[in-house]
Amino acid sequence: MGRFINQFLGIVLLSFLFISCENDSYELIPKKDKEIIRVQPEGFPEKAYVGQQNPLTENGVALGKKLFEEGRLSADNLVSCSFCHMQEYAFTHHGHDLSHGVYDQVGMRNTPALQNLVWIKEYFYDGASNNLEMASLVPIHNELEMAETMPSIVKKLENDKAYQQMFLDAFGSTQVTSAGILKALAQYMSVLVSAESKYDLWKKEPIKYPLSSDEVQGYQLFQQKCSSCHSGALFTNQSFINNGLPPNPRINDLGRETVSGDPNDRYKFKVPSLRNVAYTAPYMHDGRFRTLESVLRFYNEGMVYSETIDEQLVNDGRIGIPMTAEEQRLIIAFLKTLSDKNFITKH
Repeated sequence: MGRFINQFLGIVLLSFLFISCENDSYELIPKKDKEIIRVQPEGFPEKAYVGQQNPLTENGVALGKKLFEEGRLSADNLVSCSFCHMQEYAFTHHGHDLSHGVYDQVGMRNTPALQNLVWIKEYFYDGASNNLEMASLVPIHNELEMAETMPSIVKKLENDKAYQQMFLDAFGSTQVTSAGILKALAQYMSVLVSAESKYDLWKKEPIKYPLSSDEVQGYQLFQQKCSSCHSGALFTNQSFINNGLPPNPRINDLGRETVSGDPNDRYKFKVPSLRNVAYTAPYMHDGRFRTLESVLRFYNEGMVYSETIDEQLVNDGRIGIPMTAEEQRLIIAFLKTLSDKNFITKH
């Protein structure tokens, strides 16, 4: 009996040594990388993030996508970037008024869409970051969202062979670093470009891709009533305004003042892009409106005055943007032309 036990232990030991040797001999060989040329969509402004020290490559984007979907970037190892930024809803947290984070905590704001970020000057509703490579630190460090630190994330990933290979392919070294993680995430977010909506096709070739009568009328009304803030190809002037939304007593969010410290910025929030707006419900920084219809009704009749309200929204003693029910319907018909089906499926 003892002989058989010794033989069995010998086989186990040999198997262990074989596996160990096999792991030790595992070679990380860099793959050839290819730089991605950024395409400037027609009518878009100059890029705010050019990434001169972070050239966009296929391997860098692949690493960034893997990290974007990596739960270990959070304290509970479950909440990834993609947990709140769901591709099929233009990278928003569809159906949730406020973002959800680690340990079932609820955040302070609605999850913003991630699109066309290299043309955006400041990120988040309060402009907490103006550098795409650093923007990921905001949710990572937020105690209600991911509640993690970069040294801790590096420690969790540094011995992962798959990540060692991907870092080698992207950056020429197997070492997993904080800088590499942030650069790769920025590369992935750089390719989240939306410029292929029905509206875009119409602008390029109006005869081949015509809008309906309702959509054209809606576009004309949009230009009259909405484009002072939602302007240009990005459909945002990238400013921070108080749009007359009554403060939410649950969260007491001061908006831009949180970053600037200036009381004149109280209740001012970043004007969001309206691209893919049909996919990104609920709306406003606190997600209080479930439909586009309710948003336009608010602008017509629900706004309230406060000291920092945008002066464009107060006319002849009236607060708001006058719109009939029919005008609201037509504007919504146009807004739906900003939906980019390729954007929510190809990344």
